[in-house]
Amino acid sequence: MAGMRIIIAGGHGKIALRLAARLGSGAVGLVRNPAHVHDVEATGAEAVVCDLEQATAEDVAEIVRGADAVIFAAGAGPGSGSARKDTVDRGAAVLMADAAERAGVGRFIQISSMGAGRSPRAGSDEVWAAYIKAKTEAEDDLRRRELDWTILRPGRLTDDPGTGLVRLAPSVPPGSVPRDDVAAVVMALLEAPGTRHQALELVSGDTPIISFVATE
Repeated sequence: MAGMRIIIAGGHGKIALRLAARLGSGAVGLVRNPAHVHDVEATGAEAVVCDLEQATAEDVAEIVRGADAVIFAAGAGPGSGSARKDTVDRGAAVLMADAAERAGVGRFIQISSMGAGRSPRAGSDEVWAAYIKAKTEAEDDLRRRELDWTILRPGRLTDDPGTGLVRLAPSVPPGSVPRDDVAAVVMALLEAPGTRHQALELVSGDTPIISFVATE
């Protein structure tokens, strides 16, 4: 990753901070709240204040221009309602993809969720249903673009230490995965051109992440 410039949307998120720590000075974390700048910079990355619910595609394209890849790791987060699931989990993802196209940055990794691409189960919580709908629509938008995109759908996220052992495929049984391992897989995807134009589900498993990279 030496010499690469990677833009991370949702730079203060738990996965994003882990990514920034791995990427160091090559990472640029976009944050909405200026109070979060210090946390991003503490990883060794650069922080840029940019509210993706207010910015235009051209605003963001100016930040993205010259980057090697964009990682969409933003989310409205726990406690947010249906409206922000749409404006962040869908709207901000679409905005970042627009910006990447305008800036001529081809590689785009979108962190989505297991369950996206399918209708929520009957009786699902209203906010969960809105979340899955937003993630699905963001994926659908990305699939229509000329970008070299990869969609990553992690299972239930945990803060357990990463193991480096995962199960990664277009379809895997439901399960959980540490955020550490999600960050490690995203790093691997940046150097795995064979994953372009794929949607991959991710849970903990028994295959070393390094083996996945080696097969590309």
